[in-house]
Amino acid sequence: ERAIPDINDGLKPVQRRILQTLRNMDDGRYHKVANVVGETMKLHPHGDQSIFAALVNLANKELLIDRQGNFGNVFTGDQASAARYIECRLTPLARETLFNPDLTAFVDSYDGRMQEPVSLPAKLPLLLLLGAEGIAVGMATKIMPHNLGELLQAQIDYLEGKDFTLLPDFPGGGIVDASDYQSGNGRLRCRARMELSDKTITITELPAALTTESLIESVERAAKAGKIKIASISDYTAEKVEIEIKLPRGVYAEEVVAALYAFTDCELSVSPSLVLIKDNLPCIMGAEEVLRHNTDKLRRDLEQELRIERGRLLDRLHAATLEQIFIEERLYKQIEEESSAKAVSDAVRQALEPFADKLIRKPDKEDIERLLDIRIKRISRYDLSKQRKDIDELRRSIAKTDKSLEDVTLHSKNYLRGLLETYGPLFPRKSELLAFDQVDAREAAISNLLVVYDRASGFIGHKVSAAQAELQFPCSDLDRIMLIFRDGLYKVIPTPDKLFVGGELLWAGAVKKQLVFNLIYRAGAVNLSYVKRFRMPGFILNKEYRLFEEHKRSAIQLLLIGEKGLRARVSLVPSARARSNALEIDFDEYLIKGEAAQGKRLSERAVRKVIDISGQPKQEPPAAPALPGLGLPG
Repeated sequence: ERAIPDINDGLKPVQRRILQTLRNMDDGRYHKVANVVGETMKLHPHGDQSIFAALVNLANKELLIDRQGNFGNVFTGDQASAARYIECRLTPLARETLFNPDLTAFVDSYDGRMQEPVSLPAKLPLLLLLGAEGIAVGMATKIMPHNLGELLQAQIDYLEGKDFTLLPDFPGGGIVDASDYQSGNGRLRCRARMELSDKTITITELPAALTTESLIESVERAAKAGKIKIASISDYTAEKVEIEIKLPRGVYAEEVVAALYAFTDCELSVSPSLVLIKDNLPCIMGAEEVLRHNTDKLRRDLEQELRIERGRLLDRLHAATLEQIFIEERLYKQIEEESSAKAVSDAVRQALEPFADKLIRKPDKEDIERLLDIRIKRISRYDLSKQRKDIDELRRSIAKTDKSLEDVTLHSKNYLRGLLETYGPLFPRKSELLAFDQVDAREAAISNLLVVYDRASGFIGHKVSAAQAELQFPCSDLDRIMLIFRDGLYKVIPTPDKLFVGGELLWAGAVKKQLVFNLIYRAGAVNLSYVKRFRMPGFILNKEYRLFEEHKRSAIQLLLIGEKGLRARVSLVPSARARSNALEIDFDEYLIKGEAAQGKRLSERAVRKVIDISGQPKQEPPAAPALPGLGLPG
């Protein structure tokens, strides 16, 4: 229970004890934090440092504790000043919504010298408002903070029978994608907010639970590893976040943003877990379920407050009516001849009997003693008209309370609307809710390596000399490299330093989903050629696959990469009966299928040679000769 908050007031014990201590000390003025910590130690048996850390954390949420002095900086991670230099007190929101001795159950403190609350009668869903994080024995909790105005509006919607959805709001702002958020559980993706110019990126808001120091460290690590290119990074954060990233010559902001999201803490994934204590047992609940529980409790507490207030108003009305009758009817004259205390009490009781129908209840011993304690000076200055006005005001208050008790739900909604109007504008939403695409780290990576294939030696890799390069292409260390060999074998490997693949490598390049392969190959078993097209196939790293059946005479005759505008000229084995020994192939006329498809046969004759003519103009087929005797053109 020290690490997991309670569902009723949303607080851990140390937080509850700090707030109760501030209530006990509250006189409207600031108190030294050192004094507050010392007073809290009377309730909390775990040392001053844990109390001080919890108080600073609670104060920096700016909801329940008003602070004065240096409480640190939640953006930079700077520590607070010593407890003797800073001051705090309860906020008006805390005074109005957290405390009511009539509804609070108290128990002895750890040493039995004081009383501490079992749970505060909080009228706010503090568990969702503040959020929480803690590690207990065998379990952990990570509850996201929410916006005050949205929580109050959701409670009103629940009381009106409407549906509602709760989404987190972080003090540091930022951009939040809640697509995979599952009512307090699931996953959140959080991004920093950036302002871009040509050569500068300024980070103005942080992702959840991140400091400027840790963000800058992640950017510097990525730059050192060659993932991004920056000239400098500076932190100008004070009241607001301002991290300025300068870019080198030839690099522009739009090119770097994706890499910042992919390789630094500018984008984080957060996995909430709404674990709490309910009925002295840990359990996992949804955010909406917690809010419904808190709202039902609020309605019960408000009803109990109304009944207590009604009882007090009736007591005041009873006392005021007794006093009015006692003085106005001069009943005090009935005791002038009595000599004993019992006789005096009996005389007053008998004198009140004719007025029983005007009283709330039958007078008891305490009522009689209260009347007998009235001084002569007060009787002589008694203002009858003022007393009647006070009684009428009490009757109106009782009628108003009775009306609220007739519809407690309406009274609860009015109470929540009052809080929303008063405090809602003071706490606007800081995090922007926005769905954004997942950044592909491989696509965002800088292509800082040059992979070279040397056919003479049979080696491929970024450490192979480019002097005798048969094939070369840029890539990053995150890329996957596809190798296609002349016999139709292909496989995908990580970016190699220096790897022997032999002299039969036909094509190599970085894996990209949008690549389209255009292939003409000879099937050795039948000695015929086929054409087919396919997109980048799926693969398991380092596993060998085939584009067609293996045969000693099978081979790729032409391989082109591209989706449109590719053409080839095919030379066929000469035949005396054939009108032409050549074909022109337009790959756009063939459907894109899977890499395992056989493809379409080019000709009944064997193919002797295939040439790429993609860049050449199309040649019209020769005109057919005129048919004799018909006079028709060919």
